[in-house]
Amino acid sequence: MTESSQVAVANANIEKSNGLSDDPNWWRQAVIYQIYPRSFQDTDGDGLGDIKGVTKRVDYLSSLGIDAVWLSPFYPSPLADGGYDVADYMNVDPRLGSLEDFDEMLNALHSVGIRVFVDIVPNHTSNQYPWFQEALASPPGSPARSRYHFYDGQGENGELPPSDWPSFFAPSAWTRTTNPDGTPGQWYLHLFAPEQPDLNWDHPEVPALFLQVLKFWADRGVDGFRIDVAHAMQKDMSQPFRSYPQIKEMETPDSGDGVLLDRNEIHDTYKTWRKLFNQYNPPRVAVAEAMVRAERRVAYTSPDELGQAFNFDLLLSEFNAAQFHEIISRNLGFAQKSGSSSTWVLSNHDQPRHATKYGLPKIGDAAQWLMTEGKSVAKNREVGLARARAATMLILALPGCTYLYQGEELGLDEVETIPFDEIQDPMWERLLHTKKGRDGCRVPLPWQANANSFGFSSGNAHLPQPDWFGSLAVDQQDGVAGSTLEMYRQAIRIRKQVLAGESFEWIENENPEVLHFARDNGWQSVTNFSGSSVPLPAGELLIASVSGVTTELPANSTAWLQV
Repeated sequence: MTESSQVAVANANIEKSNGLSDDPNWWRQAVIYQIYPRSFQDTDGDGLGDIKGVTKRVDYLSSLGIDAVWLSPFYPSPLADGGYDVADYMNVDPRLGSLEDFDEMLNALHSVGIRVFVDIVPNHTSNQYPWFQEALASPPGSPARSRYHFYDGQGENGELPPSDWPSFFAPSAWTRTTNPDGTPGQWYLHLFAPEQPDLNWDHPEVPALFLQVLKFWADRGVDGFRIDVAHAMQKDMSQPFRSYPQIKEMETPDSGDGVLLDRNEIHDTYKTWRKLFNQYNPPRVAVAEAMVRAERRVAYTSPDELGQAFNFDLLLSEFNAAQFHEIISRNLGFAQKSGSSSTWVLSNHDQPRHATKYGLPKIGDAAQWLMTEGKSVAKNREVGLARARAATMLILALPGCTYLYQGEELGLDEVETIPFDEIQDPMWERLLHTKKGRDGCRVPLPWQANANSFGFSSGNAHLPQPDWFGSLAVDQQDGVAGSTLEMYRQAIRIRKQVLAGESFEWIENENPEVLHFARDNGWQSVTNFSGSSVPLPAGELLIASVSGVTTELPANSTAWLQV
């Protein structure tokens, strides 16, 4: 028996001994908690969260009642983009631990019934990845360079990039290389930072590598995969010198015939991945980060492909009843069409926390609010937190899979006061200091109000924590009735107690600022988006996002009823 087969058998036995269900549909109604490992818990005092930190907090994670955790990248990385520049896909960054630490964490989570997702980053590698280093040392036209997208430049001496394509991290998607003799060389494509060269998915070694990577982690016992930038891997590079306006004209939203994003060919890859996932019992699951129109997202969620895709529509929506109603109705319809279950998310590692966005006049104000350290726009923290709690209870009541981001269960705000000279997000430099980036939601968590680094580390946290973190620390909310932490715990517990299926029905309400719907077993959810109290429908109150609810539902709140 091979080593990988032995790992698979061992983990299958662990699953049985830990009582993890073999139900292939466990994920359809799961609550999944995203961990950004570098900011979760540090155990060695270097100020950087680590894998042992996750193991240390297994009891806390279990107390939330979640079904799974999703780990943002923990692989060896130069950290040019928070770990999304991967230098080794089948290992753990030594600063975060070892594969043995990973196995210990996995088994500890499985022992309390929590499954594990890991992030897969297939669009690009780190510029320190061995393939790219080999490419730099090889001549133009070599097999090593064909794994990426290398092209000669334009201009008399190739001094201009092949095209005017922008990077998501701006300003250009092309960076010029330097030849071994010191002379200027070819250009390579990177849709993100220059340290993240895009792979060529038309090269047979690239899809072969990622099948190996997926099997490596699945054999180890990993239960699911989050696929980063799942819509951008396949590209039409037949005419790399086309101008950006030209290719934008070709990007018809529903055709799959664009140049850089959401091409039809990628679905053949995902069908191959599904065949691998289905070799396990229960089948490994996956969720696509595909920033495409909802109509196009359906393909990624089909049973013979990844099975699920992130629905970011609510994450980008105002706290508005009409917007929520339309988004929920539309996405439940798409889920029914594809046979998948929808996903719901309000915060993640790439977006300002929803407690902050909901406290601003418009959620789009968040970028400017961050740039001015909160001075440009007035934020109402009390309203923002109330709306965040209400919105979270609403999505927990919906059919589908709910994704939570670490720290939102504490009611954390975005940290707006990170000094410019301490910003780590590459967006800050690439966008020429016009956007502060995503560090504000990646600040290490507060565990203890009166401990060093609020209990995150015995050293200094890698991003500065504000003083107000202390009042929101876990030890200040644990067991405190009405705290945000206890609301999350209670809501997830009730969800599991009453949820039996995926039924959903809107209940008409005369007030357009109130959303009311029914689920299984007489369970109903009511959310008041308005600025004043409204009558609460009849029924037994199970939980509310605010205290003191009787016959009236206060502004910016949600209540669950048993009818």
